[in-house]
Amino acid sequence: MQVSEATSHLIKGTKVPSTGEEGIEVLNPATGEQIGYIPAGTPEDAKAAVAAAREALPRWSRLPAAERAELVKAAARRMRERAEELAGLVTLENGKPLDDALGGVEAGIGTLEQYAELGPLHRGKSLNGNYMAADTMVHEPCGVAAVVVPWNDPIAIACGYLGAALVTGNTVVFKPSEKTPLSAVWLAAMFDGLPEGVLNLLLGDARAGHPLVSHEDLNLVLFTGSVPTGREILEVAGRQLKKAVVELGGKDPMIVDRGVDSAWAAAQAATGSFANTGQICTSVERIYVHEAVAEEFLRELTARAEVLRVGDGSEPGTEMGPLIDEGQRNLVHRHVREAVKAGAELRCGGELPDGPGFFYPPTVLSGVRKGMAVVDEETFGPVAAVEVVSSFDEALKQANETVYGLAATVLTSDPERAQRASRELRVGTVKVNAVFGGAPGGAAEPRKASGLGFGYGPELLDEVTTTKVVHHAVPPQL
Repeated sequence: MQVSEATSHLIKGTKVPSTGEEGIEVLNPATGEQIGYIPAGTPEDAKAAVAAAREALPRWSRLPAAERAELVKAAARRMRERAEELAGLVTLENGKPLDDALGGVEAGIGTLEQYAELGPLHRGKSLNGNYMAADTMVHEPCGVAAVVVPWNDPIAIACGYLGAALVTGNTVVFKPSEKTPLSAVWLAAMFDGLPEGVLNLLLGDARAGHPLVSHEDLNLVLFTGSVPTGREILEVAGRQLKKAVVELGGKDPMIVDRGVDSAWAAAQAATGSFANTGQICTSVERIYVHEAVAEEFLRELTARAEVLRVGDGSEPGTEMGPLIDEGQRNLVHRHVREAVKAGAELRCGGELPDGPGFFYPPTVLSGVRKGMAVVDEETFGPVAAVEVVSSFDEALKQANETVYGLAATVLTSDPERAQRASRELRVGTVKVNAVFGGAPGGAAEPRKASGLGFGYGPELLDEVTTTKVVHHAVPPQL
């Protein structure tokens, strides 16, 4: 299989063909049609990318922080000039509606700009030691970083990791998902002002990814993706004593308390469950609704799901696009059918549509319970799985009964219950009365199987650097 030059690796600033012969088809999830090829990647390709980054590290890390930041800002400016073009490419290979894709691109641009401002201000500390000595704690780059990102929001996530790693003096091997590599090729081209070898692009699947993260000359792994892959990365990092920051899956709950407006709550639930076709790490995957408002809430939620406009993300008016591929659609459908077979009620959706692409209808299930895959396992699809509870205490208990701990949403008009939820939910992020949103600059650490470390916010600058203590004494006078 021939791999086109346009989708070759980028190593030391040059497009480089793979050392292997195997390639991977890139598909448009709205049509199932092939839109490109990428190399599958090999251990030799990974070795070459790491070697290039290692060679570039001394020069890049010694460059003044303000100069590194200006080069990152320049990449952001290039992206802003062509943001709509990049958004169209994301829609083509990811399937999300154009407005959503553009939002992800703009978020990525903003993140690059923010880290370019924060990087030169990333301060160490001075310590109180002897009068005739200077004691400081200084930040230094970890070294060569692997940035491994998923397909569901490929530009926003990549820009966060790339921005933080580059402005602090690390060099990078960027490994995007094999499902959305074309936008990554485009993104890497926006950094062509960097010295050669500072940012290298490695394409492929696990055949490239595994030798990359296990390379002995790699110092840091920044990863967002699935729990199984995250566990493998942490095992490798543990054996080699290298640093890894991982944000993994979630099974995020939403609690709908008594006394809330059912229509408003249903709108929040629909947004949380169906945005990006349910393919967001912090999508709402479990809903615990108080029995006092359950029936009205379910009617409103079902009505919203039934009128949601599903289609090709490139078409005007589309509100929900396809799932990423056939395998993901099969998993979502299996969760739904198994739940119905086990006694859940299908309120709407739940049927495989005819025609091309990997579409799945917005689906509402009621009567779900623990033990069903749709409650216990990450579904990552447009499914609102609802369980009716008799009390707020029961809702909190059920929400915490999971191996995941990424985020949770609470809809309540009771300030005491809101405060309790913010304290008692064992997750990294608690959202009260708004399923998405939040002030800039926030950062959270996932809990349990959802990951380790700060993957965003100013705290990411601490994660991508290492701290050295320097004691500088005055020599004795002769």
